[in-house]
Amino acid sequence: MTAKTDFTDDEWQLILEGPVTAGMMLITASGGGTFRETFALAHAYDDARKQHGASELLDEIVSARPHFDRHRYGTEEELQTKGLEQVGAAAQTLAAKATPEEAAAYRDFVLTVADRVANAHKEDGQAVSPEEQTALDALRARLETG
Repeated sequence: MTAKTDFTDDEWQLILEGPVTAGMMLITASGGGTFRETFALAHAYDDARKQHGASELLDEIVSARPHFDRHRYGTEEELQTKGLEQVGAAAQTLAAKATPEEAAAYRDFVLTVADRVANAHKEDGQAVSPEEQTALDALRARLETG
């Protein structure tokens, strides 16, 4: 089993920020629904906490309060590109140090957060807007390739 102590402080911070960054990428992908989408992000963490014990590593990740530095990225476009790189780097770090099952659980959690945010608010009558779908597809591809 992999634990927080198996990572440097910088690596752990990168891993903690991955799911929140993915959620913020979806919140900013298209306009509207910010409150509902932020609420969905928080609920994804709450639901993961309720599944305590499925993965010790994931338990440690979701036990931390989700935090996002909204001043880290200068623009929404930068959040989309640099955020994608950050999420990918977190997945790579886990792939290198965690078990394959733990790395898969992390990828699944990141995608669950992003999907819940995307589906939290309809834009133009669509559950997931084209911009959100593009962001989801990019996240999925980045997480699959590490």
